[in-house]
Amino acid sequence: MKTVLMLAAAMLASATPLLADEEIVVGGQDQQAVNVTIYTRNLALIKDRRTVDLPQGTRTLAFREVSAQIKPETAVMQGRNLRVLEQNFEYDLLTPQSLLQKYVGREITLRRQQPVTGEERSVQAKVLSAGNGVVLQVGNQIETEVNGHLIFPDVPDTLRDRPTLTMQVESGAAGTREVELSYLTAGLSWRADYVAELNAADDRLDLSGWVTLINESGARYPQARLQLVAGDVNVAPQPMPMQILRREAMSMASAHKALEEEPMFEYHLYSLERPTTIGENQKKQVALLKADGVACRKEYLLKGQEHYFRARIGEIGQKMKVGVFVEVRNDQDAGLGRPLPGGVVRVYKKDSNGGLQFVGEDTVDHTPEKELVRLHLGEAFDITADKVQTDFKQLKGPESAGAGVQYESEYAIRLKNAKKEAVVVKVQEPIPGDWQILSESGKHRKESAHLASWLVTVPPLESATLTYRVSIRN
Repeated sequence: MKTVLMLAAAMLASATPLLADEEIVVGGQDQQAVNVTIYTRNLALIKDRRTVDLPQGTRTLAFREVSAQIKPETAVMQGRNLRVLEQNFEYDLLTPQSLLQKYVGREITLRRQQPVTGEERSVQAKVLSAGNGVVLQVGNQIETEVNGHLIFPDVPDTLRDRPTLTMQVESGAAGTREVELSYLTAGLSWRADYVAELNAADDRLDLSGWVTLINESGARYPQARLQLVAGDVNVAPQPMPMQILRREAMSMASAHKALEEEPMFEYHLYSLERPTTIGENQKKQVALLKADGVACRKEYLLKGQEHYFRARIGEIGQKMKVGVFVEVRNDQDAGLGRPLPGGVVRVYKKDSNGGLQFVGEDTVDHTPEKELVRLHLGEAFDITADKVQTDFKQLKGPESAGAGVQYESEYAIRLKNAKKEAVVVKVQEPIPGDWQILSESGKHRKESAHLASWLVTVPPLESATLTYRVSIRN
């Protein structure tokens, strides 16, 4: 049977009976302002300013409605004529299960209804266990399936209806004053989400940026001054219990202007000009940027591997996929030129009927101004490659003392284009060791010590073949 726990309405309506007499409750109604600074790695700094009426002497303050994932060791409270002597984070919350556990070994009232007459009777029952289900002793009988209502005489002082930070403070004078509680908490994070729309020629795009806030901290932050830090802030690893998100809401914050950006230490700080409410268990999106007509470049890339340079392979692959990339230079000449927080860029393009179609997405890291944003959108359908090793020789082996190993290898890469327009494919080969191109059908570019590339133009509805021979010495 389903157990129903009955508590007096007065106990649920007010938190005061849950607290000891000497506690002074500082709740959400006392809040004057709250600042929320969110970092990118599940971390936030909360600055919560409230008013409190304190007598002179030593008292206990109970700060209610703080984050359920607060790092209590980081909490700092400041106020005029006030000194903090001790603090405790009370997270033993009032639930049917926790209430039962507090009454293990104690008696409660079990109210049952007679199945024939419908008359309700109350009997005393002793709670023997509340681990996996409930075990009661009713008279001389042991019952594990409770048929009826469980009635408790009171709520233990140690159970709270909300996470609470209690502080023993010493007040130098009586009166009302403002206090500010600052602490770090998990459960708050943010990321950037971008939407890009390519033009018909794939050489320009319109870019919109949004900041997505995720609040799983177990608290609500009304009319908060919001700031976001982009960058990798180092945090010492500590175990932190995480709560499961039970419900999820999406809120779109329609801002008339984007977040204001400024450098801060080795990071970038984004500040929302107006206050915003961050609801509990909520996702919220805030406008970050809007840039139209940003110059971009599409690239087709066939990238090789190291393994076939030191052995006789023969056929390497047929109908090999050619990657499709879009590059954007993050500068003012291209129509952008601002620090971009890391996130996901989703790219769309209109079809012949004007409908917007999704063409790919990629993750980008934090990108400073004048850096390159490179997006891998997928693999080309109409462009494929056949690659074969046409010759291989090992000129010197390990038996030649001090000579090392030397190879010569030759390759043919046939690029096929099923499009009705010509395309340029970049062929990139990661060549190991000390290498030298002996012959080639097109001029290569040495991109790094172990990377060579060729640009191959493939006519429409035709193919083009790149051949090269390379000498490699280990």
